[in-house]
Amino acid sequence: MFDTEFSRRGALSVAGAALGSGAVWGAHALGQAAGTGAESGEDSGSASAPVRVGYLPITDSAPLLLAHAQGMYAKHGIEVERPVLFRSWSSLTEAFLSGTVDVIHLLMPMAVYLKYDLGADAQIVAWNHVNGSSLTVAPSIDRTEDLAGTTVAIPGWFSIHNILVQKILREAGLTPVIRKTPDASRREVALVVMAPADMIPALANGTIAAFTVADPFNAAAEIQKVGTIHRYMGDVWRDHACCVTMMRSELIDRSDGAGQKFVDALVEAQRFGREHRPEAAKILSEKKYLPQKPPAILRAMTDHGAEHRSVIRHPEWGGHMLQFQPYPFESFTHELIAHMRQTTMDAPTAFLDHLDPATVHRELVNSEMVTAAINAAGGIQQFGPSGLTRTEHIDGE
Repeated sequence: MFDTEFSRRGALSVAGAALGSGAVWGAHALGQAAGTGAESGEDSGSASAPVRVGYLPITDSAPLLLAHAQGMYAKHGIEVERPVLFRSWSSLTEAFLSGTVDVIHLLMPMAVYLKYDLGADAQIVAWNHVNGSSLTVAPSIDRTEDLAGTTVAIPGWFSIHNILVQKILREAGLTPVIRKTPDASRREVALVVMAPADMIPALANGTIAAFTVADPFNAAAEIQKVGTIHRYMGDVWRDHACCVTMMRSELIDRSDGAGQKFVDALVEAQRFGREHRPEAAKILSEKKYLPQKPPAILRAMTDHGAEHRSVIRHPEWGGHMLQFQPYPFESFTHELIAHMRQTTMDAPTAFLDHLDPATVHRELVNSEMVTAAINAAGGIQQFGPSGLTRTEHIDGE
């Protein structure tokens, strides 16, 4: 993927800085993994090599985990090791860039960054899920305007969460700021990157006034009574891709068709997750794929929109629900690039200036394998959409 060891290490350093917290933990994870992955000389491009999956402990990762738990990878003829849990996006991406893992779920804006700023030799092979994130606020926050002078945590600069929370703040007349103390009189809100696992403690002790992240952290904050859901991100951008499945090119190109077999299993797992939500939550909990308490995982996987009617603007969108829908719509890629350019980030963004959205979709997204997998699973209608094109619906636009 990179020409020299120097350039690889340089890219990892830049990635850690741009993606946010967790670089130290990531280095530890890579050290622990040495001897079983690319660092030990094992070639994931070899037809005999088992596939290595990395994930964060969020329900976004559910299809990758359910496919392993339910034996779907083996059913489709591919050997996949038990997925490895990472604690931050930066540590996960470092492992992916170094070749320690072959497949990850990743925030789609991060996938754009990895491809076009760091030169990652990898592609998006499916959407991993849609919706499933919220803006959760401290009990003292009643209106968005009450966040003036406070700090809000996001999981990464290159995240749909950063894009949408800035939209929410600006529409309330607030100004997102970075690397400064927010001035309430100027209606400023400070944004900080924080590992998802650190968000609930930070909200509880008052370090932050809100966070936006994937579940089950929003569900857990409500169960622990340290926060309340203020907006569902799926109610801001209808059926947006939060996490995508990203695969290294050597796996896509393997002669034994391992890439297609992996995607076939992933799509089957998505359908299972849609149709068997309580059972899926139980599997993720009992088999220790996710470390959160079972009630939080179950709550994140099931419908509780009736409890939050007052914060839902578009009930017909179903944006309060985590959904599993694997097809990568090109219209979303186009809108995402446009919105990334409008979003304040404490990270390198010059690469965005000359990106052509159509080219990005063609180069970054491999839709052939997932289309074949969807057809084998009964067609796109099994996952909600009526076809393979759509119009993007964004609140206020």
